[in-house]
Amino acid sequence: MNRIPLPPMKYPLVAILRGLKPAETEGIVGALIETGFTAIEIPLNSPDPFRSIEIAVKMAPAGCLIGAGTVLTTEQVEQLATVGGRLMVSPNVEPSVIKLAAAKGMVTMPGVFTPTEALAAAGAGASGLKFFPASVLGPAGIAAIRTVLPTDIEIAAVGGVSESNFADYAKIGIRSFGLGSSLYKPGMSAADVEQRAKATLQAYDAVYGGHR
Repeated sequence: MNRIPLPPMKYPLVAILRGLKPAETEGIVGALIETGFTAIEIPLNSPDPFRSIEIAVKMAPAGCLIGAGTVLTTEQVEQLATVGGRLMVSPNVEPSVIKLAAAKGMVTMPGVFTPTEALAAAGAGASGLKFFPASVLGPAGIAAIRTVLPTDIEIAAVGGVSESNFADYAKIGIRSFGLGSSLYKPGMSAADVEQRAKATLQAYDAVYGGHR
């Protein structure tokens, strides 16, 4: 099955803004984009998430990947398409959700933890696999599962990942990450987020440098 690839990104990092409110979206998302982030995920268990996604889509440059996390149903995929979202992240592997999102031109990153889930997601045409919680599997666990996966599928580590452990994942060839509370927590100001984002990208550069 043809999968929609992730677009080329200088920093293959997804900012996960769980709890973001529509009124905060322009400031927080603007700070992240200004700093260098080009992929933004607003989980659907945030307040009025589709409104926030719509605001982010309208303000973001064309090259940015804006979308939703915690997507569970095809109905939510339809809503995401309506507001212009191009990124669909789910906590589980639901083939109908993955296939519909792909049919609508979205990059899809379902959450997986086991080889069975990872292969099922790959078989459904996922763009990439979100290993979650990465802090439980660890680099060694992800590396072991990776040996049985298609070589053309992107693998991201999410959950308990921050700039403090990029180097551990770099050793096994992982370069993509989803970053949540290390970047943003509800109530943080745009200035706070910008400061954290800058520190994150500096740490990423220090580990990956010219090896991207």
